[in-house]
Amino acid sequence: MRKGLSGLKRREMYVAGGICLLLLVFVTYFYLGQTGKKQKVNMEKGNPLVSVYTVNRADMMRHIDLSGQTIADAHIALAPKYTGRITAVQARLGDHVRAGDVLMVQDTGDLELSIRQNRAAAKAAAADAVEAEASYNANYIKTQNSYEIERMKYERNQYLYSIGAISQDTLDSVKQEYMTSKAAYEALENQSDGADTPASVASKQYTAEKDTYATKSLEKQQADMYLIAPRDGIIGYRAAEVGALASAGTKVFELVDNSHIYVDCSIAENDAAVLEPGMDVDVTIDAMGQTYTGKLIYVSPAMDDSAKTYTVRIALDEDKSTIKAGLFARSQIDILQRPQTLFVPKEAIISKNGRTTVFVVKPDQTVEERDVKIGLLNDTQEEIIDGLSDGDVVALSNQDRLKDGMTVDTTEASS
Repeated sequence: MRKGLSGLKRREMYVAGGICLLLLVFVTYFYLGQTGKKQKVNMEKGNPLVSVYTVNRADMMRHIDLSGQTIADAHIALAPKYTGRITAVQARLGDHVRAGDVLMVQDTGDLELSIRQNRAAAKAAAADAVEAEASYNANYIKTQNSYEIERMKYERNQYLYSIGAISQDTLDSVKQEYMTSKAAYEALENQSDGADTPASVASKQYTAEKDTYATKSLEKQQADMYLIAPRDGIIGYRAAEVGALASAGTKVFELVDNSHIYVDCSIAENDAAVLEPGMDVDVTIDAMGQTYTGKLIYVSPAMDDSAKTYTVRIALDEDKSTIKAGLFARSQIDILQRPQTLFVPKEAIISKNGRTTVFVVKPDQTVEERDVKIGLLNDTQEEIIDGLSDGDVVALSNQDRLKDGMTVDTTEASS
């Protein structure tokens, strides 16, 4: 009997324990469910957190980054004007040369012979001109005298014929001699008509002058066989050796003048529109580990059709021959776009359905979507010419969650 009662109690205890366990599980599930609902409700009731920016009237600046390469003051390829054998090379790679220094000499032997031949021809032509002038003068005087004699003789025979002293045949014979002498005289006279020198003499003189110019041309060609440095600089390339044949127009030297260094940069059209020569800039050359002062000296007046960019040139103030051409250089310029105006960061602007708006955060932490009118732009800011006032606070983030009248929590945007 006791054994039966004991088994019954054990079963009741198991049942009671199971019931307690079920009650515990139910209570726990209910509690957790209620807590989750409360948290969800609290989350739904939480205010959006937005980053804000306070609008203040100030100078609106445009920041322009420039990058490019250093450019030498001169980079000149030197080539012979004529083909010829090289007889001397007087400059080595890396040599510092001065303007007028002889860098290379070509063979001038054949030219020297041609020059002497032309000089002799010019002298001979000059002598012929002198001889022609003397001969002309003598012939002119002789013909002039003969003409005067025949003229007087003809006039005298005309008188004799008028008084019947001579026949018509005699007068005609005298007249024929007179006309012949007159024609010879006029032929010589007409050679110098309107000119200081008779044509026959001038022809000889022009021949002498032509030979003189031919000689000077050969002398100029002879001088061109000496390749001369056109300015001070450093020999940056050499392809000339004694005995080699240098072809006309083929580069044999390259002269680099680093006494003045420039930086050429490519920029977009928006930047080209506001940059002007004369602006002071600082230029950093990373390879040199230094920053140099400079001045903007050139802004290209037209766009490069191939690159679709504009070029600006900066001249470094310091003359540094140690700076090499072709080094990467960078700079930046801040330009005043509009003095004392209102502007906001670009992320504050909302463009949707043909409207341009911003969300203004009021002092009671509620927001208002407000239409604005945009003025000037730069990379990070937009000018507001209507719709905002000095001191207004605008939202920069979470605008897609905002609605008119909504309360928000705010945090100042980092500058």
